[in-house]
Amino acid sequence: MNSQTKPRNVKRGLNNGKEINVSPSVSLHSNRKLKDAGLFVLFVGPALLAFTIVVIIPFLSGIYYAFTDWNGVTGQIKWVGFDNFKYLFTEDKQFQKSFILTTKYTVVAIILTNVIGFGLALLTTQMLKTRNVLRTVFFMPNLIGGLLLGFIWQFIFVKGFASIGQFTGISWFEWAWLGDAKTAFWGIVIVSVWQGAGYIMMIYIAALQNIPQELIEAAKIDGANRWQVLRHITIPLVAPAVTVCLFITTASSFKIFDVNLSLTNGGPFKSTEMLALNIYTEAFVNNRYGMGEAKALIFFVVVAVITLVQVMYSKKREVES
Repeated sequence: MNSQTKPRNVKRGLNNGKEINVSPSVSLHSNRKLKDAGLFVLFVGPALLAFTIVVIIPFLSGIYYAFTDWNGVTGQIKWVGFDNFKYLFTEDKQFQKSFILTTKYTVVAIILTNVIGFGLALLTTQMLKTRNVLRTVFFMPNLIGGLLLGFIWQFIFVKGFASIGQFTGISWFEWAWLGDAKTAFWGIVIVSVWQGAGYIMMIYIAALQNIPQELIEAAKIDGANRWQVLRHITIPLVAPAVTVCLFITTASSFKIFDVNLSLTNGGPFKSTEMLALNIYTEAFVNNRYGMGEAKALIFFVVVAVITLVQVMYSKKREVES
């Protein structure tokens, strides 16, 4: 081959007056990268922009307002440093009561929602002719909004239970369910569990249906009863679903707001005011937006830490099927 002849797969170019060889494969690779970057910006860019505007920017601005005394209305903003946080931990007794009450409610709601949801999943995965109907009925409360659900159950507690009590003579139906601090708390628990158990049930159903039936049949052949099968096979194999359900119920229970607002509005005498409602009242009713943001920031950190610890602990106990 003549030394002056260039191979077909090489292009000539100039770099500072010097001739260089560029392979077409390199050029195609660069074009493909540009095309992929363009597609990424086209499809992900709008969602990322919306997420930044709706979530990231308000979150960062909220952190700033947590260190101010802004009332949420005027343009006068005074930097107060950690004064808001000092006040919350030393003088704001209602915030501390709401925090303790929310923690208590979260523990109760997590246990009841998961136990009832898992029980419903076991029931509706049996060979029942009505299992699809039962699944629909149990899941339907989750489709009702929290505000509407609270008003419906407010009528049930006030009017419905009183009528049932008069008709049957059962005393606990005649209690002032929303007029007493203890019963009002359990009223919120009842409504929340009634709404959330059906959703949790669907997650557990999906996990139960993925358990190999050969393992269960082998255990029964070896003489294992239903409780032993449930304890040693079913529960370990649905551990990933347990992790997900615990995360969902933990986050949703800590953030309860709509049911609390519509059912009791924090009453009687703020005895059922959960943390989210306390933050809302501080910021938008008392017009102390800076203080409300300080509460929200503490709330965010606590929920983030608890859910992170819960997920890490649950992941360690998972067993792959």
